[in-house]
Amino acid sequence: MKENVTITVNSTLVEVMRDYYKDSLVNNQGEYVDFQATNNGVIITAYLSKKENKKVTFFGDNALLEAKIWDPEVEIKEKKETVKEGWLFYGDQIGSDEVGVGDFLGPMIVVAAFVKESDIHTLIELGIHDSKKMSDKKIMEIGPQIAKQFSKQYSKLTLTNEKYNEMLDKGENLNSMKAKMHNRALLNMHKEYIDVLNIFVDQFVAEKTYYKYLNDANEEQVKDITFRTKGESYFPCVALASVIARYSYLKEMERLSEKYGMDFPFGASKKVTEFAKRFLEKYGEEELYKVAKKNFANYNEVLGK
Repeated sequence: MKENVTITVNSTLVEVMRDYYKDSLVNNQGEYVDFQATNNGVIITAYLSKKENKKVTFFGDNALLEAKIWDPEVEIKEKKETVKEGWLFYGDQIGSDEVGVGDFLGPMIVVAAFVKESDIHTLIELGIHDSKKMSDKKIMEIGPQIAKQFSKQYSKLTLTNEKYNEMLDKGENLNSMKAKMHNRALLNMHKEYIDVLNIFVDQFVAEKTYYKYLNDANEEQVKDITFRTKGESYFPCVALASVIARYSYLKEMERLSEKYGMDFPFGASKKVTEFAKRFLEKYGEEELYKVAKKNFANYNEVLGK
């Protein structure tokens, strides 16, 4: 069986290793790969990181012997389970995602989550692989456990539709609100885990536009973010943030349903519009303003405009 060994080295030693393997370097276009080489049938891969310490993996029949050149104390650690295929990075990381954007009713919620490498196995056990493919039933089942287990590792921001509509009236748009919420949630986490420099966001606008929206001179900005569409499929921290956000949204919709004695539907379909008309008839326009997003076409339709 081929061996798989990982060591942690500082930036200086990475450069020494690159020089040592200079005659056996191979072309690798991986986004998070510093260099890759083959030596004595062993594949050596050094990973990029904003931290001082970097990870280097050795894979092959003699991987342990090769790794001991650089770390004589290293031993093979048995992994309980492999990382989900498709995840691009599994070191310490912070990432964010949002829910409620496409729903006429209910709030918009943004969550930023911190994940350390030792959390990966737990996420896999819980089924948090591609969170967008998880059913609401599954999320409601594991939500309480996740919220408790990772209670100190996430920041949640909830924007009620009343506040959402007020911000629209002040000239904000959907993406500017999202950008500000993502930045604040990420900032909350980054202040707790200041040494974590690998930060990922489920991309919703171009990077330049994202930072353009952060126009408050008094608000700190989280920099050096990696933006990736469908980020929950590539980064465990975004996947965790996505699940927590969805769980929080489902609980909020339950709360609204109980408060008003009506089962709040999801999305922005004709069925949702018909529900909103019944809600308007029962509670009036002032209450509708608190629970519905006025920039949706549904809003004017409900009001007969």
